[in-house]
Amino acid sequence: MNKSNSCTEDLDDISMTAQELHILSELDSRQYGYLLLHLPENEKKRELVLKAVKYLQLMVVQARRQQKVQDENEPNNFQQNSKKISIDPKTWVKLGHFHLLLEEYRKALSAYQMFYKIQAENHWMDPTFLYGLGLVYFHFNAFQWAVKAFQQLLYVSPSFQRANEVHLRLGLMFKATQEYESALKHLQLALVDNSPCTTPKSIIKFHIAHLFEVQGKVKGAKDRYELLLRDKSITQSLRADIFRQLGWLYHCHDSLGDKNQRIPLAIHCLQRAHDADQFSGQTLYLLGRCYASIGKVHDAFIAYRNSVEKSEGNADTWCSIGVLYQQQSQPMDALQAYICAVQLDKCHSAAWANLGILYESCGQARDAYACYLNSSRGLSNRSSEDSFLSSKLPRLNLSSVGMNPHLLQRINFLQSNLANAPMPSATSQRRQLLSIEEAWNLPISAEMSSRQQQQTGSQQTKSNTQSYQKNFNQGSTPQGPPPPYPSPSGAPVKQFKPEPEQKPTPPQHSFTLSPQQLQLLNYFQQNVNNLTPAQENMRLQLQHQHRLMQQQQQLRQRQTVAAHARPGSTPPTYNGNSHFQGQSPQDVTPPLNITKNMSSPNGDKLLQPSPNLIPSCTRDITMPLSGQPSTDMDVSEEELKDFLSQKDLTTTLAENLLKHFGSDAIDIKEEQDQSDSGVSKQDVDSKKRIKSPKQDSILTIKSEPPWEVDSMHSDKRPEVEYSIEMEAKTILRLCKGEGIKGEISNSLISDRAPPPSPPDPPTIKLNPQQLLPPTPSVYLDNKKHAFSPQLQEFCLKHPIAVIRGLASALKLDLGLFSTKTLVEANPDHSVEVRTQIQQPSDENWDPQSGKKVWACISHRSHTTIARYAQYQASSFKESLKEERDKAASGLSDSDSKDSANFPKRRRLCNIPPSLNTKGCNQPKMLKFGTNVDLSDEKKWKAQLQELMKLPAFARVVSAGNMLSHVGHVILGMNTVQLYMKVPGSRTPGHQENNNFCSININIGPGDCEWFAVPDAYWGAICALCEKNQINYLHGSWWPVLDDLFAANIPVYRFNQRPGDLVWVNAGCVHWVQAVGWCNNIAWNVGPLTARQYQLAIERYEWNKLQSFKSIVPMLHLSWNLSRNIKVSDPKLFHLIKNCLMRTLRQCSMILEFVKHKGVEVKFHGRGKNEASHYCGQCEIEVFNILFIREQEKRHVVHCMECARKQSPNLEGFVCLEEYKMEELMEVYDNFSLYPTISATAEQYRLM
Repeated sequence: MNKSNSCTEDLDDISMTAQELHILSELDSRQYGYLLLHLPENEKKRELVLKAVKYLQLMVVQARRQQKVQDENEPNNFQQNSKKISIDPKTWVKLGHFHLLLEEYRKALSAYQMFYKIQAENHWMDPTFLYGLGLVYFHFNAFQWAVKAFQQLLYVSPSFQRANEVHLRLGLMFKATQEYESALKHLQLALVDNSPCTTPKSIIKFHIAHLFEVQGKVKGAKDRYELLLRDKSITQSLRADIFRQLGWLYHCHDSLGDKNQRIPLAIHCLQRAHDADQFSGQTLYLLGRCYASIGKVHDAFIAYRNSVEKSEGNADTWCSIGVLYQQQSQPMDALQAYICAVQLDKCHSAAWANLGILYESCGQARDAYACYLNSSRGLSNRSSEDSFLSSKLPRLNLSSVGMNPHLLQRINFLQSNLANAPMPSATSQRRQLLSIEEAWNLPISAEMSSRQQQQTGSQQTKSNTQSYQKNFNQGSTPQGPPPPYPSPSGAPVKQFKPEPEQKPTPPQHSFTLSPQQLQLLNYFQQNVNNLTPAQENMRLQLQHQHRLMQQQQQLRQRQTVAAHARPGSTPPTYNGNSHFQGQSPQDVTPPLNITKNMSSPNGDKLLQPSPNLIPSCTRDITMPLSGQPSTDMDVSEEELKDFLSQKDLTTTLAENLLKHFGSDAIDIKEEQDQSDSGVSKQDVDSKKRIKSPKQDSILTIKSEPPWEVDSMHSDKRPEVEYSIEMEAKTILRLCKGEGIKGEISNSLISDRAPPPSPPDPPTIKLNPQQLLPPTPSVYLDNKKHAFSPQLQEFCLKHPIAVIRGLASALKLDLGLFSTKTLVEANPDHSVEVRTQIQQPSDENWDPQSGKKVWACISHRSHTTIARYAQYQASSFKESLKEERDKAASGLSDSDSKDSANFPKRRRLCNIPPSLNTKGCNQPKMLKFGTNVDLSDEKKWKAQLQELMKLPAFARVVSAGNMLSHVGHVILGMNTVQLYMKVPGSRTPGHQENNNFCSININIGPGDCEWFAVPDAYWGAICALCEKNQINYLHGSWWPVLDDLFAANIPVYRFNQRPGDLVWVNAGCVHWVQAVGWCNNIAWNVGPLTARQYQLAIERYEWNKLQSFKSIVPMLHLSWNLSRNIKVSDPKLFHLIKNCLMRTLRQCSMILEFVKHKGVEVKFHGRGKNEASHYCGQCEIEVFNILFIREQEKRHVVHCMECARKQSPNLEGFVCLEEYKMEELMEVYDNFSLYPTISATAEQYRLM
């Protein structure tokens, strides 16, 4: 009890003035990046925050002690009914904010987790909590969780004060995970936002330019870089980054001109980059590559050597040095350089491949074979490692690169020869080069070191040489063994053990910054635009040292770097007869790709590494604000998961506090067992709610924080209950005054509804038969069956259904959609082409790693119907010829034979090379003609007329089809699209746009194989996509069936024959592969059912959360439906009326805000068949009230939020109104439930 009393006294001892209390009440996560507590001028605020933290910690301790005392005093039989002492949840979130501002990220996360635990059901109602949590996750590089927190924040609070900071970080994260469209969208949203931002707009523009570069859009990147260089206000470090990127673009891309023009430009840009930042080893390395490409070997070597001085552990540099030596016929020096490269990076594919060529040219086949295999393994490892990205930059997209076919040929050739070759004996001919094992463990000879000094002495000053030797002569051997030798015969591989006494001691580095230097660096960075040239030069030097210090800390933490590179050998002697054609650096692909060709040992082309250029401005964004070396800045995935999954994470803070304040005896156990052991999912699986304690069982402690803690419902008027029973004028009267602040929810569900999340799958455990259920199908004999009401009921009852024999029953002329007819009708009509890998339908292999994956690679291009028809025909003829050559049975017109034989015939050759290295070529590529638009009634009159034979529920246009009430064309949805296929053509996994139903008819002559999953399981598939690092909405994925079955997800699997119609019900997840040569036609329909409308609205909201454009304008559609039809289904009526009520209220509040700002509202009206409007910035649907820039020649529609971010008071914007409010009120009031006349009557009627 004495301890408890002393604790209370401690609380009373902490006194604060009214001004201090006011300051604390205003501090939250929004000040992160703006209030820098480590700066001297903020020392008093820092002390105040530390005092507040201590106060809150004492409150936590006091509450825990009181609970302990109460539990001890209560009789055992009353334990369950005793009141639990509860700390106000806002205490935890405030504590999290304070720790975040102090850059104590682990403590901040612990406090935020505690808040989530208590407020699991409504944590999303506090935007500052979501922002702080997202920042912490971003700091730990936990991108998947950071993205979710930020997306929830933007959904619940579109007008959030720091929305631009959120968009910037989302852009960087999506860039890192190669979701380039999303990255560009968020970076542009950050750029147009004129709110204050910690990152200058020039840096954001640089990221956008770099985004174009990594996508291969060279011209767009070059133009943006050059435009940025015209800005005189950019910093020297950014200027250096831009020149470096431009120089490398000129070096790599033939599209930027002839080599004789490009390379001098590249050298000029890189020299300018070096002038702007003389401490960049990367710039010097690239400069060396440029010199090497035009035969300036000596200059190249000098540049490489200087690069090594700047950035010591660079495997790329050593690989390129090896290339120079190898081309100059200095094999021993080349060997040592390559060994340096692979010791620094054991997965360096280019260095291993070049080393293999070197060994093969010296007749050492066994060593060459080992190197080639290590090269292929290096590519495989790179494609599979780093599933949890620790870099803020795009990684190498190896799945689209594939293994070098010539490398594969060398592996196969050497494998077959070595399997029968005798093992080398002691009497064998002396080898020209040391084996890998010997080279790996061999100390550098004194002769080599002295030779190095002699050669470099004439080229550089003595001090430079000594510096070079000092840095790189430190270790005699590397740490760790070389990668094992493979055994061609399949025998166990041989492992090498390093000699214990040969392990070098870690070198002592001189670039560790003192606290004073760190403080100076921070001062320079805060005043970067006002520095003198001398100060700017000092800032660059300190920044360079800081980067090196961070790199070294990361290397030590992860223990992945071998000993420092060995001293270089003699520079290559210039040989006047050398032609350098082996290197061909002008053919080097852009950064992030390795596609160099490898030929036979005679005339080999050596691989140059493709450097991953890391602009310094990108590194600076992720640097700790204080500049202090952060021990948790780059935590590995395993470390973070271990940290986040500690069972008692949410109580560790309290326990540590108790120990700190001398209360070790108190055992904190309460609530631990209730905590979610997988707390890493706390905001991912918000659907797994942890119930808050009931109010009557909580005893709030007396000692409240002395300052005002903002409530989650602060500044909000009492919640108004709106009802669809109200009249329009009542709704407008109730919401009067709510719009003035501009905080207007755009949710169509409810202001109190949490952000949408994927549903939990059904919990029923399925047996093997239930995991592969029979597909619902019906066979039609005649037209009467096709038009029976039971057919529509059958389709609406199942997730997917096959209607067989439809074409013959309705006498549809499918020949109108055959390739021959299409060519005759419109040969020059556009076709989108997807180039894909040909694979068996139930498999999806990564050609690089040899593993089953979800990522489904395809590349987009365009052609015409006539050209694709030629390809389709030639593909068929080629297959016939293959069959004849194999003396197999010929293909018939019936697709059933070729569809049965086709996958088996190619199954072996579709297995990736890393799994099937004998006798199989590279995976075969195919072209899939997709999205052929048949909407033009003049061009395709006969085809569209034929489809009118279908029953009403399946027609493109009908009164009972919601999509016919949109009032304008939505390509591919309320119009017909055609697909032209060869065997293996894939439509990857997806749900239809806004979950509408879909009709698909196979024209033939071949089959299509379908896979489908009921919509109840889409959340489980979404989770599997996330697990496989693929975006469910934006990504291209082909599910691995074993993964689905393991997750208890059932799959319908069936063949669609010519003339069969497949009905895809609302929300059904499906993917399709052509078995034979065929065409398909497809469109969407929206049956007027409550289920269809509800799923469409749910997906509309989910798309909003994911920043994904909903191409069905649900607001516009809902108002049109209310005008056009009378609904007798109560549930459908309720859903539509609720949507009308919420949009009516939103329109009223927006108009109120606009008039409050003094902006005139002009009536604009709507034209006939005018398309719905979407915001030109965020792509959200804009209904009724449009914001247009006055001065823009091309009028771009803005939503209110995007308009306010550009101009908070809407200055420079014109507000247009499409409907008078009186008109909307009349439509709303007139839309009422239509009474059902009889059980058989239709549930809707045209008005």
